[in-house]
Amino acid sequence: MTALISVSDKTGIVDFARALHTQHGVRILSTGGTARLLAEAGIPATEVAEVTQFPEMLDGRVKTLHPKIHGGLLARRDQPSHMEALKAHGIETIDLLVVNLYPFEATVAKPDVTLAEAIENIDIGGPAMVRSAAKNWKDVGVVTDASQYAAVLAALQQGALPTRLRFELAVAAFNRIAQYDAAISNFLSALSFDDSRASDERYAPERSDFPAQLSSSFVKLQDLRYGENPHQQAAFYRDLQPAPGSLVTAEQLQGKALSYNNIADSDAAWECVKSFDVPACVIVKHANPCGVAIGADPLEAYSKAFQTDPTSAFGGIIAFNRPLDGRAAQAVAKQFVEVLMAPDFSAEALEVFRSKANVRLLKIALPPGGPRPWDNGRNAQEVKRVGSGILVQSSDNHVLKASDLKVVTERQPTAEQIDDLLFAWKVAKFVKSNAIVFCKNGMTMGVGAGQMSRLDSARIASIKAEHAKLSLQGTAVASDAFFPFRDGLDVVVDAGASCVIQPGGSVRDQEVIDAANERGVVMVFSGVRHFLH
Repeated sequence: MTALISVSDKTGIVDFARALHTQHGVRILSTGGTARLLAEAGIPATEVAEVTQFPEMLDGRVKTLHPKIHGGLLARRDQPSHMEALKAHGIETIDLLVVNLYPFEATVAKPDVTLAEAIENIDIGGPAMVRSAAKNWKDVGVVTDASQYAAVLAALQQGALPTRLRFELAVAAFNRIAQYDAAISNFLSALSFDDSRASDERYAPERSDFPAQLSSSFVKLQDLRYGENPHQQAAFYRDLQPAPGSLVTAEQLQGKALSYNNIADSDAAWECVKSFDVPACVIVKHANPCGVAIGADPLEAYSKAFQTDPTSAFGGIIAFNRPLDGRAAQAVAKQFVEVLMAPDFSAEALEVFRSKANVRLLKIALPPGGPRPWDNGRNAQEVKRVGSGILVQSSDNHVLKASDLKVVTERQPTAEQIDDLLFAWKVAKFVKSNAIVFCKNGMTMGVGAGQMSRLDSARIASIKAEHAKLSLQGTAVASDAFFPFRDGLDVVVDAGASCVIQPGGSVRDQEVIDAANERGVVMVFSGVRHFLH
């Protein structure tokens, strides 16, 4: 058996090569730096140049692009004509290829990468060999990642690589090539090229966030029972490099398999709750927060969030940004919950839900460093499918600070009102437009979501507060977009609001400001709109 080993990432390669040689008698061919590393470790390896009788050239750009390499990889062992051709040309078969590619993705991830550096990290020989070996998977095993070494050695311990493993390795190899080529395409087609500087080795072209051709790769996590509705099929995929602290990093501790709607609602709840830097609880139903609150601990945060809309909270998705303890778990367990998320669960909390086997418990680590502003751990871009295309936009990662607020009324806000306004604004970002959110003392008091009319959203929020027996007197109200007329302001003030935050920007801003002064309420402009469709 002969293996060709040529790796850019040397992780684990010495131990792997040693095991191939000493335990399985594998003859090893190698190139460049890999060959030197193996030699230093005392592992015999034949240089590829000795096989091809042609030296590496062009600074290593050409070393394995040779018939004696690709013939050895591509020849079908079950085809007599192939084997006769190898014999006629003095070509030996290669049974195992171990290759990982130049670190193109890591190279172009550097903001100051030069075009010359990026180009030199485009691997040519590696992908060519990988494709050859993967095409001939019935006869050749192809290893493209260090994580595969253990499985290969275990199989060889049993005698040979089984057919299924060779096929899985080939599929992984073609996937890797596709990912690699996509990364190259995305980088190059995002460049703003200046031909007058093309010969400058220090030239670092400007890059657009939106390349001329967008190629994306995702890994399937699981097939789902069905999609949004039972007649639709669905699966759940993740990015190749998911953002830390995002839903796809969750560990399910118990409960039934997540459904399509569970996943969508869980993402909404988790993204909202991790936006707070104090203990918080978010309850989501049908993609909208129906209760959000902060507190001294998870129990207080949950108790306040639940008060907002106990009816909608039934069968909802609940997220905490602090480890769930036994006291909070006992309170949550009194209601029907579909999914419960937290950075961790105490032993007491797990015991509480042990008898509720269908409740899905998801443990998700917060982004590094603990709770941060909500954009930490978010993807840089969002994608929405439309017809035969996609809409791509930068994520709504804006964080509003008190210093950003513009007070436009005669009445000035108190410190407590500022806190309530910022809390309401943060929640409104996660409520489907048109969004109206009443808040007070770190909790939602009424949420109106997804209406065609902003007036209807305001009325619905008031009705929900009434049903929950919550008084809206002295509340802060957030509107995700400006009030086009004063009637929207009048509705929330009639309900009891004492201060309002809205983006501003309407041609009738002054009319609305005058109405706020007339009603004796505070109004601040955020200068930012938060539509969520």
